[in-house]
This record gives sequence, structure tokens and C-alpha cells, in this order.
Amino acid sequence: MFYDNYNTRIQKDILTRVIRAFCSNSLDKLDRLPLEMRPKDGEHSRCCIYMDRAVLKYRCMAVLGMRLEDEKDELIPLSEYVKQALGREKMELPVLTFIHDACSACVQAHIEVTRGCHGCFARPCIANCPTDAITMVDGKAQINISKCVSCGKCIKVCPYHAIIRIPIPCEESCPVDAISKNETGKEEINYSKCINCGKCMAACPFGAIMPRLQIIDVLKALKSGKKTVAIVAPAIAGQFKCDINQLAGAIKKLGFEQAVEVATGADVTSVKEADEFVERMKKGEKIMTSSCCPAYDEAVKKHIPELKSSVSETPSPMHFTGALVKEKMPDAITVFIGPCAAKRKEGILDEVIDYVLTFDELNALMEAHEIDLLKCEPAQIMESAKWQGRNFPVSGGTTKAIKSHIDGRAEMKPLLIDGLTAKSIKLLKVYAKGVCPGNFIEVMSCEGGCVGGPSVIADPRISTAKIGNFVQATESEQKQK
Repeated sequence: MFYDNYNTRIQKDILTRVIRAFCSNSLDKLDRLPLEMRPKDGEHSRCCIYMDRAVLKYRCMAVLGMRLEDEKDELIPLSEYVKQALGREKMELPVLTFIHDACSACVQAHIEVTRGCHGCFARPCIANCPTDAITMVDGKAQINISKCVSCGKCIKVCPYHAIIRIPIPCEESCPVDAISKNETGKEEINYSKCINCGKCMAACPFGAIMPRLQIIDVLKALKSGKKTVAIVAPAIAGQFKCDINQLAGAIKKLGFEQAVEVATGADVTSVKEADEFVERMKKGEKIMTSSCCPAYDEAVKKHIPELKSSVSETPSPMHFTGALVKEKMPDAITVFIGPCAAKRKEGILDEVIDYVLTFDELNALMEAHEIDLLKCEPAQIMESAKWQGRNFPVSGGTTKAIKSHIDGRAEMKPLLIDGLTAKSIKLLKVYAKGVCPGNFIEVMSCEGGCVGGPSVIADPRISTAKIGNFVQATESEQKQK
């Protein structure tokens, strides 16, 4: 789910400015950020420069960790929210927030005939419409929206590709129908349904959906002098143009005491899940599913409760890694860094994880501190991982890791759900009833695995290849030992 567009670039710019303001002790001057980014007589991307400035203020508030739905007075300055951010002890839920003023109130999703219609003699669109919703008007096809059931048959048969579906991007991307229009025509998030997958956040072309960041909390921790440890998700191996040790050196240069691979926790998870799978199969259970994807776990709790008993009870790699750090350094502050939006909630609820950052935030930290990764002195990663743990961030990687530890103790018939969608959730409901061709199901919310998360900074295809090479090299080293 890698996006390089104006929206992501603006987000990075705001992040970098906030970080630099913190480091230069000038957060009290943050009130001027919207004006600096949208100066008088400059360009604007919305209806006017003042709306641009308003949305920039809200985006900055989200970076500070604020919940925008709670705003009571739009005249409260950013400097006041800075005080709140600096004074908080712990972030609260939810982890996403919605910028009402940024939402464009997209028209309801519908099928539309474009100017490309030739009014052809065959008229396959009319012939194939099951509800007689299409007629010819002035030699062109026209759709009666009140009759249309959005089956899409006309789209498939039009020889000129002149019929298209106009979606609402955020609604269409949500696998659990957690986003819908309110009485004003704008979208809103139903947090009782939301699984924090972040798909809507990446899909919205107006930047109306934002994560509530903990960047200020992490900067405070780094400045406090307390040992702050970065625990980095396995997907990081494919994100930056340097090796893992150079990246560890850059992380230490930011002020972290140590960098630890979450892949070490994934090694623990894979062993324990293998044992759990064998035990469940001996008891006669029909299926077990993976548990390391927090968006999937949330989907089961809220939308597929019938599958709950089949989900592995083994904690996630993030938890095991955080516990390892706390055991060795009880007073250390743990900061998980990964590609995932849902990990923000998992981190808030897990006592061994203090804060959660994402790869785009780490990238902004590097830029704000003007760190050149390729010139960084390499540093030793604490607790080097095995190939099994390093393979977790790609679809199928969890299955391969678990299978390598089963060692013939049980027959494994794996299935893969590569990306949560409305269709795959329906399929999981069928599997929960016992109608399943396999006995182990790996479920990844993001297509391609964690490498396709909403906060990655590299093309998933490239990062998948890099991780494959990293895993292969690690496996070769293990065999030599």
C-alpha cells in the first residue's frame, strides 16, 4: 500500500517541521506553521488559502496526537495542543481521527456513462442490464440511478469502456463497512466497527483520515535521558537503502540506546505457534489461524466472533520483543517502529510497549536530523534473528516459519488470506463453520503482508525482493554455523 503523492509529501513536511521545532525548543511557535506552509498570495490546493490553512492546522493536531472529533473551539491555537501533547502520560484510543473540513463529501458511489459512449447498434449495456436501468437518450446510453443495482454487467460488456464505476475511495477500501456518510453528506468512522487497518487512511485522496501520532511522546523520551530502545519490525529490511547494521547506527544517532529486531520475537512466535498447532491438531480441532496481524485480530473480535476460538493464542512478535527488552533493561522505554496502523492500538494496550512509530515517522526523524544513512557508522543489532523471524513480513512467511518448526509432528495444510477485504471476511466466516480445505490459515490484513502496510516508504515489490535476499543470506549463515 505504498503511495507517493502530494498528500504523503505534505504529511512528511508537517512531521519534519514538528520534529525540528521540538529539537530547537520552538514548539511554542507552531501556531505559524499553517501560515508558513501557505503564505499570503501563494498557491492553494483547496477552495481557498484559508481552508488550506485550516486543514494544515488539523493535520498538525493529529501529528501532536489529538483526536479531532473532540475539538470544541476552532480558535484554540496549536500552541495549546502542544502543551497537552507534552503533558500527557499515555495515548488513548482510538488511533485514527477524521478531519471533517478536509472531507470532500464525495457523491454516492454509482455507475456512470462517460462521453466515450458511441451509442452503438449492438447496445450490449442495455441487453445485459438485469433491471432495465439503461436507456438511449439522444443517441447515448443513460443510467437511471434509482433502478441501477451496481451489478457492473454494463461495465464488462461495453466495447468502448465508456461505462465506469465512481466509488467513494475510503468506503470502498474499508473491509468492514466502518465508514459511511453522516447527515451532512460527509464521511465518519464508526470506531465500534473499525479494525484500524489503515486502508481508508491510504485511500482517501483528500487526506481526511489521519493517524494520531506519538512522535512528541517519543521525542520527549529521547530527550529525557532514559534508555529508549527501538524495536524495529522485520519489514524494515526492505525500506531503506542501507543494510540493517547501518540502519541500527542511524537509529542510535537519533538518540536511541539500542535497536532490536522484532524478528527475534517472531522467532519465538513461530516456535510457540508450531507447538500450539500440533497440540490443537492432536485434540481434533479442524483449523488454527495465525494471530500476529492486529487488524485481523480486531476483525475477528468485532466481525467474525465464530472464528475466535480458532485464532492462535500465541502473542505477537512485537510483544515477545518488548518483553525481552524489559527483561534485560527493566527501566527502558520501548518504541515499536513498523509499517502498521493497527499496531498503534496493540501498543497502547500492551504493557511492554511504551510507544509506536511507523516507518514514515522514522524517515521524517532521519530527515529532520539530516542523517545520511549511507554515511552512518554500522552498529550491532541486539539479538540477531533467524531466517524464520525475518521472513514474517511477507505473505506466506509466517506459514513457512511455523512449518519449519513442526518437524513432521502434524500434517499442515496451509491456506493464505492475502489482504482483508469484504470478500475474504465472508470466506473466513465460511471457514469458521468447518467448511475449510486446509487446517492452518495465515491471515494478513495488507496485501503482500506487512510490506504492504499503510505506512511503508518503499514499493512493496522492491521491499519483498530485498527481504527475500536478506532471508536467504540469513538462512545460509545459519546452515554454516
